[in-house]
Amino acid sequence: MWYRLSQIILKHRLFLILALFGITAFMAYKAQFVKWSFTLANIVPKTDPEMIYFQEFKKEFGEDGNILAIGIRDSAVYREDNFRRLKYMTDELASIKYVKDVLSIPSLKRLVKDKKDNRFKLENVFDEVPEDQKKLDSLVAYCLSLKFYSGQLINSENGASMVLVTIENEVMNSKARNTVVGDILLVTEQFKEHTGINLRYAGLPFVRYINTVKIKKELNMFLIFSVIVTGFILFLFFRSVKVVVVALFIIGMIVVWVMGTLALFDYQITLLTGLIPPIIVVIGIPNAVYMLNKYHQEYFQHGDQRKALERIIRKIGIVTLITNFTTAVGFLVLAFTDIVVLKEFGVIAGVNILATFVVSLIMIPAVFSYLKPPSSRHLRHLKFVPLDKVLTGLDLLVHRHKYYIFGVAAIIVALSAYGITKIEARSYMVDDLPEESQVKQDLKFFEDNFSGVMPLEIIIDTGTKKGVQSLKNLKKIDEFENFLNSLEDVSQPLSVVSFIKATRQAFYNDNPAKYALPSNRDKNFIFRYLKKESDQKGISKAFVDSTGQKIRVSLKIADIGSNKLDSLVNQVIEPKIAEIFDGSKMKVTITGTTLLFIKGNRFLIDNLITSMIIAFVIIAFIMALLFKNFKMIILCLIPNIIPLMITGGMMGFAGIPLKPSTALIFSIAFGISVDDSIHFLAKYRQELFANNFFVPLAVSKSLRETGASMIYTSIILFFGFVIFAASEFGGTVALGALTSTTLLMAMLTNLIVLPALLLRFDTGSRNVENHPLIEKFPEFYDELEDEEIDLGMIEVTDRESN
Repeated sequence: MWYRLSQIILKHRLFLILALFGITAFMAYKAQFVKWSFTLANIVPKTDPEMIYFQEFKKEFGEDGNILAIGIRDSAVYREDNFRRLKYMTDELASIKYVKDVLSIPSLKRLVKDKKDNRFKLENVFDEVPEDQKKLDSLVAYCLSLKFYSGQLINSENGASMVLVTIENEVMNSKARNTVVGDILLVTEQFKEHTGINLRYAGLPFVRYINTVKIKKELNMFLIFSVIVTGFILFLFFRSVKVVVVALFIIGMIVVWVMGTLALFDYQITLLTGLIPPIIVVIGIPNAVYMLNKYHQEYFQHGDQRKALERIIRKIGIVTLITNFTTAVGFLVLAFTDIVVLKEFGVIAGVNILATFVVSLIMIPAVFSYLKPPSSRHLRHLKFVPLDKVLTGLDLLVHRHKYYIFGVAAIIVALSAYGITKIEARSYMVDDLPEESQVKQDLKFFEDNFSGVMPLEIIIDTGTKKGVQSLKNLKKIDEFENFLNSLEDVSQPLSVVSFIKATRQAFYNDNPAKYALPSNRDKNFIFRYLKKESDQKGISKAFVDSTGQKIRVSLKIADIGSNKLDSLVNQVIEPKIAEIFDGSKMKVTITGTTLLFIKGNRFLIDNLITSMIIAFVIIAFIMALLFKNFKMIILCLIPNIIPLMITGGMMGFAGIPLKPSTALIFSIAFGISVDDSIHFLAKYRQELFANNFFVPLAVSKSLRETGASMIYTSIILFFGFVIFAASEFGGTVALGALTSTTLLMAMLTNLIVLPALLLRFDTGSRNVENHPLIEKFPEFYDELEDEEIDLGMIEVTDRESN
């Protein structure tokens, strides 16, 4: 089969090259229609009960993650000139398209008692900024006395304040969101420029805006870095510009295919799918290394260029197919998850890794058939003395000290297993940005001054229509809110209870001591106000459903992480809910973007672990098909499990938590690292046939021939993945640093542990009646004397005799 395929490729090489160019042109055309994703990935399935409830909440009360917070802590802002600029800034922000509302001290409204109509009305505290500093100070002091805003907008202890910008729901998941946030930042930067007052930013719209901007910048950077790094290493290995140009051109074609397939599958560019082009560059180059190294080896032996190109396909075609398939499996298993972003990432990466094999198998022999054969300078890497010494040393090591190797490996595995027990599953809402980043520093400002800005919602179903009008119900809710307000990482709750308290304070001439629920004596007046407001787009509408049965309690919490949030909700808040509302008709449910995000991360980690197990099973099944030998399967898997354990141990000892970005590493790294084992075992099987099944000699020859390619490709993979450690996103840093480390460890275990295992446990015996799949291909035995003749290559010429 592979012999025929080699003849077809070389005979029809021009047609095949043009066909691949045509496909690439089509993919380039489709690539222009790929769009960036601006949605917040829904990791929790739509069928999950908590997700269903959260979607119902948003239909009833609106989006909970559409507020951008701007923080100020500078007494200079209360000077008359700066305060006037703050009011100008507030007005400018309110005029931006798709900004729904802006709340700041200059835009504060107060409840004013209207004795004539026997109701309250809302009035601006600042109709205009007074020119007299004393009058301004008096109004600011008045604002601090309004308990409704205390802890929500103003920190009465240190004077810190916020400007809260609410963005229209419909643009939160569209490109327009970035335009809105960009306009907001433009306005606030002008305020900073004129006043010198530093501003802090937080809130999901801002974080998502920053992430999108950084992702676009980094993905372009990583693609460029991956090309430069892999190209440079290729040149060091082969000392040939044409090798570098051809290899990178082939990988460039696949990068175009990646973008084209995204469009064909109607997928968008996300943080994950955006990483595929540089990953394809890093993973695809080893194909070229193995093929070109084999081409140079063959040409060095016999000097026949065509035969050397044929044998690229014949001798390592099936091996390369299998290794690309196992690599693709590490990605494709993600398609078995219930998470859309993982499915898209896995499908696009897996499909294009297989495409990389097809394009490389055709393009490398076809293109190099048009180029001059390699010169002696280009073949010098085959006799690279330092590398030859390394391989000789490894050969001696595995033959003379295999039991020491097993002992060291056992100690490393035991230490790694202990380290794995120390791993914690922990994630944060703003998890990927470094601690020293401005976003993290700003977030800390809001946590220190306002207990955070991450949304958490609580819905209290009173059990009866107009239950909000029951003073008994309100008192229970008030007791619950007072408890929530006492918690360290939770802001002062905001609900209709807060609003009712504010009306009572206003009724008693803004006396802060009267900020409480009405008594039986004054409750009728307050409830008449609520009745009048219920059909208007006022505060009560945002916190009470249309029937008056459900009450929304809105909180802001610190980004305390999944573990602490679980403890807070399940061990602190839930027991208090049971204590306060036990025996009543009221039902309390906790929901919100923060809660769903944390649950989504746990769900994501579980799915990734499942994917890792599926990848392990599939790759083990492939080994079973190839070898039909349980012992060989175990010998193949051991050197690839050890690096994963080492990585897990490092995570445990270094305190790196298990989160989506780190859990993703294991299935990807396993799929890539097992390639070295397959290449080695394929050559080993071939050498067994060529050397009368004498294991020591087969191991030595396999180590010397495939060892160089394994080292070359591992170096490329290491430096190719390590570039991701330059990212500003913690998840991408983890993907780069841990994957590159894992692959480096895999190279060492496949060069040291695997040969030692073969020497100790493989007898080299062969069951003549049971031929495994690996023996059905000519590259796995000595084919030098068993070559097929292509009759189509024979030409008969008629020469006239003299």
